[in-house]
Order: sequence, then C-alpha cells, then structure tokens
Amino acid sequence: MRVKNYKSVGILMFLVLMSFYSFGQNVQVKGTINDENGQPIPGAAVLVKGTTTGTAADLDGNFTISASPENTLQFSFIGYKTHEVKVGNQSTITVSLDPDVSDLDEIVVVGYGSVKKSQLTGAISSVSSKDITDQPITDARQALQGRSSGVDVTSPGSKPGASPQVRIRGRRSFNASNEPLYVVDGIPTVGGISDINPNDITSMEILKDASATAIYGSRGANGVVLVTTKRGKSGKTEVSINSYYGFNKSLGTIQVFDGPGFAEYKRESRRATGNYPEGPATAAADEALFEPVELDGIAQGRTTDYVDQLLRTGIIQNQQVSVSGGNEKTQFFVSGGFFQDKGVVKSQDYTRYNFRANIDHKINDKVRFGTSTLISYSERNGENFNPIGGAMQENPLGKAYDEEGNLIFLPTSDGLRTNPLAEIVPGANIDLTKRYRIFNSVYGEWKIVKGLTYRVNFGPDITIDRNGRFTGSQTNARRGGDPTGSIDENFIFNYTLENVITYERSIADDHNLKFTGLQSIQKDNLEETMLNVQGIPAESQSYNRLGDASQITLANTYLEQWSLLSFMGRLNYDYKGKILVTGTVRADGSSKFGANNKFAYFPSVAVGWNITDEPFFKSNKTFDQLKLRVSYGSIGNQAIDPYQTQALLGRTTYAYDNTPAFGYGPNTIGNPDLRWETSTTFNAGLDFSLVAGRISGSMEYYITTTKDLLAPQPLPNSTGFSGYTTNIGETQNRGIELTINTTNIDNGNFTWTTDFIFNRNREEILSLPNGDDITNGRFVGQALTVFYDYKKIGIWQTDQKDLANSFEDEVGEIRVEDYNGDGQINADDRQILGSAVPDFVMGMTNRFNYKNFDFSFFIYGRFGSMIRSRFHDQFNSLFGRYNNLAVDYWTPDNPTNEFPRPNQNQESPKYASSMSYFDGSFIKVRNINIGYNFDKSIASKLGMSSLRVYSSIQQPFIFSSYRSKHQGIDPEVYLDGEQGAGAGEVNANISPAVTSFTFGINAKF
Repeated sequence: MRVKNYKSVGILMFLVLMSFYSFGQNVQVKGTINDENGQPIPGAAVLVKGTTTGTAADLDGNFTISASPENTLQFSFIGYKTHEVKVGNQSTITVSLDPDVSDLDEIVVVGYGSVKKSQLTGAISSVSSKDITDQPITDARQALQGRSSGVDVTSPGSKPGASPQVRIRGRRSFNASNEPLYVVDGIPTVGGISDINPNDITSMEILKDASATAIYGSRGANGVVLVTTKRGKSGKTEVSINSYYGFNKSLGTIQVFDGPGFAEYKRESRRATGNYPEGPATAAADEALFEPVELDGIAQGRTTDYVDQLLRTGIIQNQQVSVSGGNEKTQFFVSGGFFQDKGVVKSQDYTRYNFRANIDHKINDKVRFGTSTLISYSERNGENFNPIGGAMQENPLGKAYDEEGNLIFLPTSDGLRTNPLAEIVPGANIDLTKRYRIFNSVYGEWKIVKGLTYRVNFGPDITIDRNGRFTGSQTNARRGGDPTGSIDENFIFNYTLENVITYERSIADDHNLKFTGLQSIQKDNLEETMLNVQGIPAESQSYNRLGDASQITLANTYLEQWSLLSFMGRLNYDYKGKILVTGTVRADGSSKFGANNKFAYFPSVAVGWNITDEPFFKSNKTFDQLKLRVSYGSIGNQAIDPYQTQALLGRTTYAYDNTPAFGYGPNTIGNPDLRWETSTTFNAGLDFSLVAGRISGSMEYYITTTKDLLAPQPLPNSTGFSGYTTNIGETQNRGIELTINTTNIDNGNFTWTTDFIFNRNREEILSLPNGDDITNGRFVGQALTVFYDYKKIGIWQTDQKDLANSFEDEVGEIRVEDYNGDGQINADDRQILGSAVPDFVMGMTNRFNYKNFDFSFFIYGRFGSMIRSRFHDQFNSLFGRYNNLAVDYWTPDNPTNEFPRPNQNQESPKYASSMSYFDGSFIKVRNINIGYNFDKSIASKLGMSSLRVYSSIQQPFIFSSYRSKHQGIDPEVYLDGEQGAGAGEVNANISPAVTSFTFGINAKF
C-alpha cells in the first residue's frame, strides 16, 4: 500500500513538524489519521484552521493537539485531499483521508477543446499564472523562459518594449519564420501577445509535437502557444488590485579606456609606426601628438565618462485593477492596467495602457455566447535609438561642457565624432512608436442534441502602428546638416472565422469517442505608408509637418494581402481511460503559393497508454501514474511574404530622347511551383507521478525532419537578378526534454517545492542542393546558422618574427590558424567556430512557504553556445583615433596573446573579426521573491478578503566567462537576427542588462 512508501518521508516530516508543535489553552484532542484503506499515515499534518498551531502524526498515524471546542482541525498529507473536522466536545477524532488525484484530473487546454491531463496524448507543457506574475515582465513570453521544457526564450539586454524571441524545439527554416503561433482565447493571432497584460492571463499551454500542433496546420509549424485569459465565475463580485513599483540598475557597462589609458593607447598606436618615441612619454612628444584640449585633459588627469552620463536609474511600475463575478447566466471579468518601463538608457522607455472585458452569457441550457475584448495603447521611445555605441568611441580627454555648463558639440577637433550627450538633448532625436490594438474573440455555442455541439468563433484583430522619427541638426548623424524626419504607418486588419462541431459518445461505458471538425478562414490585410524628408525648417516641428521640408527623399505606400482556408478533423478514442488514440487530418490552402501548390494535407496520429490503469500494474506501490505516449505526424509552414510566386515589376529610370523618365521592368523572378515546407515529427513521451504526487513530471524524445525549405537562392549577376525564392534542402531537430516537479516538504506550517526543466536540442542541416553554401553560411551537418571565420590562436611574438613574415604578418598582429596547413592564410582557412545554439538549457524554480511567508527563487542557464561580441571588433579598432575597449593589447614590454598592438595605419586590425567570438554559456538568477500573506482577520479589518505584500529582485547575478573574463555584460543573444541585433550577436543596439528591485501588493476585496 502507498502508505508504506511514505514512512521514510514521514519520519523526516514528523521531526520537522514537531519543532513547530504548540500547546493551546483548552482541551487535548487525540486521534488517528488513516488512508483510504484504513492504514495509518505517518507524518500527516494537523492544523488548527486559521492559526499557525499544528502538529504531525507519528509513525502509527496518531496525533495529539491542543484546541478549543470552537476550532476546526485540518488534516492533510501529500497526495490526499484536505479533510476538516469541527472539534466541538470531541476529545478523540479518527479521520480517513481520500486520495487526491486532482493533478491527473487537471484540465489542460489542447486547442478547440480541453482534456484531462491523464488523457493527453501529445507533448504539451503548461505555465501557470503564478509563474507569469512571479516577476515583473513586459511581455508574457518572458515567463516561458526556463519554465517549459523544449522552449528556448531569449531576451537580450533591457531595451524597454523589446520582444523576447521564442523557439520551440529549435529552428526548422532558413527563411520562413521560426516563431510559434500564439492563440489567444481560441483565436490565432498575427499581432502577437506583447499587448496583453500578463496579469490577465490564467495559463499558457505550449503544444510541441505534430499531434498537438496538427490541429493548427501550417500556422502551428513552429509550435503553438495557447493563451487563456481570466474569466468571471458565479458568486460574489471580487475586486482585485495588483500593483508594484521598482527601479532598475545597470549590471555594468563595457569598459573603455579612461583618460590616461586613452592617452597611452594613442601613443602606442604611433610608436608602432615610428611616429612617437619608444620609451616613457615626454611632454615634447605629447605636444606634437595631442591637440590642446587633450593636453589639458592629460594635465588635469581628466576622464570624461560619456557612457555614465547617458545612463540613469530606471523605473518600472505596473498598476492593475480587475473586477470579476457573475451569476448562473452571466459571468464577467473586467480589468484595466497601466505599465511603464523607463529604461536605464536615457530617451528609452515604454508605456502601455490595457483594458480587457471577458463576458460569458448563457441564454438557456443549449445556447451560450461570449466575448473577450482587448483594447491596448502603447508608446515606445528609442526603439531604433541607442547612443551608447557613440559614447564608447568618444575621446575621454575631451570636455562635454564648458565652464558655463553649456554642452560642447565638438569636444575635440575630430569632425567625425560629436558630443554623445547632444543625442539626448530634448528634441534632438525623436524615435516614438505609437501602437493601437483592438483584439476580439467572440463565440457562440449551441448544444444541438446530447453529445453534439456547434461553436462559431470570430476574431477580428486591428493594429495601427505609427513610428515617427526626427534627427536634428546638432546630432552625430547630421553634424550640423539639415534635420531629417520620417513617418512609417501600418494599418493591419486580420480576422479569423471558425466553425467547429464536436460530437461525443460513450459505447458500453468502456469506449469513448470524441470527434472535432473544423472549417476556418483567416484573412490578413496590411497597408503601409512611408514618408522621409530632409530640410525641416524649424526643429520644433519634429516630424509633425513633413510637408514643409525642402526635400522629399522617400514617399511610398504598400499593400499586402493574404488568406488561408483550412479544414480539420480530429478523432479522440479511449478504452477505459487506459488506451488513448488521437488522429488528426488538416488541409490548408494558402494564397501565398501558386495554383499548383495552394493546398497541402497534414496528418498525425498519437497513442497513449495509461500503464497504471492496467490490472497487472495494480500491485504497484510506487507509481500513481505511468503513461507512455507515441506520436507521428506532419505539419507545414507557409510563413513567407506574399507574392513570392509571382514576377513583380519595379520602377526604374531611363533616358527618353535625352529626357529623364521613369519606367517599369522585371524586379523579381516568380516561382509558381513554390510549395509548402513540411516538418515530420516522431515523439515519444513518458508521464509519471509517484509517491502520492510527491514527484511528477515527463520525459520526451523527438525527431523533426523538415523538407522543401523555403529560402532565397542566389543567381549570377549576369541574369539581372540577385536571386529567387525556392524550395531547397532538408533540416532536422532532435532532442530530449525532462520536466520534474517535486514536493520536498509539505506540512501544516512549511512547504518546499521544486520545478526543474532540462532540454537538449540538436539542430542540423541534413542536405543542400549543391553541398555547403558558404555564401549564405549554410553547412551540411551543422546548425542552421554558424560562425564561420578565421580562428585566432594568439598574437605574433618577437621570437616568431620570421614565421609571422612568412604569413605576411608582423609581430604584434593577430595570429590565426593555418587551417588547411598550406603555409598561407586566405579564405580557405576560415572554419566553423561554433553556433549560438546551446548544447542544453535548464531552469529551476524553488518555492518555500512558512506560515504566512512565501519565498521563491528562479535560476536559468544556457550552456555550450558561442556568441559574437560586436563590441570586441566594432569598438576595438585599436586605430588610435577613437576610444577603444580597455583591452590588454600587445606591446614589446607586454607580450600578451590577448589583443594586437595598436596601429595608426590600420583602421582595424588584420583579422579583427576573430577577436569577437566567446563562450556564451551562462547561469542567471532570474528572480528572487519574498512575500507575506496577512491573516484573513487582519485583511477583513481593512475591508479586504486577502492581502499580500512582496518584494522581488530580478536578475541580481549573471555567472559567465564572457562577463568575468572578457569584460562583457550579458551573453544572452537572439538565435535569429532581429530587433537591431544579428543572429547570436551582442551589439551596441542592445541596452545593458539590469537588476530590478520591485515592491508590490496583491489585494482582493
């Protein structure tokens, strides 16, 4: 029996609980706690309800506790339902606890329906609202990081409003999108979920294998994230207030030379060319090299830290009020929210306002309808603006302000570098994006007859983006020239209309069938208007009167439309809940493809076996659940831009009878045979629960092979075209995933739980039409993107002069590996150095509860990846003109192998890119949270039903060799290039990583 398996655990819990034993003032109540079979439960907890007085049952299940007749005793143990007994005049109480199988009965959203967790056949992970709201986040996708196996989420830096990049089980495609599909309240979205307040979300389910995602066909090619928002419940109207306020501090900055360090670096760049005397610096030599302001800086020991003056203490806050409730016919949830993130870099911030109304109404026992409405407005400053890079290059010997405190636009005579602080003068640089979003999910449901239900879903989605940019005359981009301005406005209207029919039937109580049929249409319309000008007469106009400008440099409009027609059928069958079968067939027709290939068909099948329900397993005393799952299926990808099957025209200029004129000619090559990418996945999974739910989790193994990849192929320039889009090659992802949830300690006063995830994904190109494609950086047997470059093996030293010369190098320069051993360095010596794809990813959350206190911390790590730090080549020119990273460079007296000798004759060191590759492994402490829940008696005196106050620290520590050894800040990078950062790159467009300190309150009335 299960109780025998708990004895060792019970002994430990008994000892711990006894330390919290307390004596009351009234009667001693004794008794025994048994399981459903009448066997004692050692270590079971007994708690006087509403107090912290508790004890634990001994090895025979016996207990003694002090309580008054008015008290109620709560009896609990892991894996059993809590049982309550009023003391009254009883002095002896014997109770039997019933097994709690709620984890197995938990309902999981699977798309177009839901099932019990024990009946799942696909690979699905869940993230709860607790995980989402544990940390102050801008975007709910950030909560997926390290909390769901198989999901790789990256959020480099701290630029306000930046979206995390999500990849589920690796990347499949070269050119088509690798972003998963987001389905909000049943409606697939095109606009993403960045506009949704994370506090409005109940849960997120991640569908990973073909069986789980096939119901969404081509839209689910890269996995699916189902987002379920909060809804009202019948009963008392409840008002909730969730509020936090905090501040951000930079975790550091990339270090550049201070004033004295820059002066010596500049001298050394001249010594290398014989333009400065060897040996210690002299006043005469300095006077010939430095300009007056630099000499003054040297004499004063001045260091102007421009980067520091661009940074500030950031502020982050979130305020939300929600009201929910209802009766038997109508339930509602209404919320309003305000979020603001003022970044640590001046002129960067993000503000969002949200309103949500979720309403469900039952007309009668057969018909009900409802709606989920989101209205969002946001403003983002600095999306395309970051002055940090320019500040790092500015001469630290210069002066930012004169004696009267006025900004000096040219701190030195170098006309290519202006004062970085001029970039943040109010009105000098404006980069403001305003975003309006209205997203609806409207449904109607009709129970036609018993077991047969019809549902219609309609989801209109309207987004208006308006980016306005202005660059004033007194900026580094204009350097006294005419101001420029631009407007880029997008109007996006997307809608989804779905007809869903569901039929359920049981045969002889042993055979259960459920059929789901779907017909769906999705249409998307994008209209874009762009206008760029130069010569704005008054800078106060910014970009608001572009018609007054002296020159229009760009004026264009753009229309893009596409549609998707889909049909789907899914059949679920189970035999006594033991044997589970799910079969799905989906047909998708996309307007993005030519007439020959518009439709594609994607089947899948999954089988599950609940082993613990078999008679031969009934004698098992360890497992509460043991379920084996196997699935196989195909899904497609059509996430390319429209019109790539067609030959398009472009405007050109020509001379007509010596008169300039415009004409139109072929601009792209069409490909009417362009067809769907197809990914086929095999998945094997094992779900388990043991020791009465004390340990539970899942293991997954998968292989996904993707064929007919959509990608551009280059053409010879003689054709007049650079290339065309076609289907090429084959890729594969294979990996393992592990999720473990444990309850380490659980008694009346203290609980400790741990959630752990691990995933390893191997991403590989299996074939290319012509073998390795060096031009596009694609190599058979490697990840989809790799770093292909020369490998730095040191610096040429004095005693290697002859060998260096044989490679046409000089002492003090970078030494790279002669990869092919032919005695010379050329393009053939480039090699694959590594990839940003990690070997494995892990995440661990620990939660502790002691009486009214709760404490948690979350750790996340990526291991075995390589990153490219563009700081180490773009800001490491060692040219002696601009400031430089504070690196350990080579000199005759400092024969280091780290970085080459500065040289004024080289704008960049030979093989400079080889200096920029580093190990990208890291461990981050993502979140530490401590809270206190006030007793209900205290909360009620304040007019509340519950009250919690808390404080949290986000990302206090980053452990990484890139940070500790190489003066970097944050090695977290995007896998694919986007948002101003290349694939696997750290660059100056990414704002510094920060530590956030927040203080919050959760109150319910």
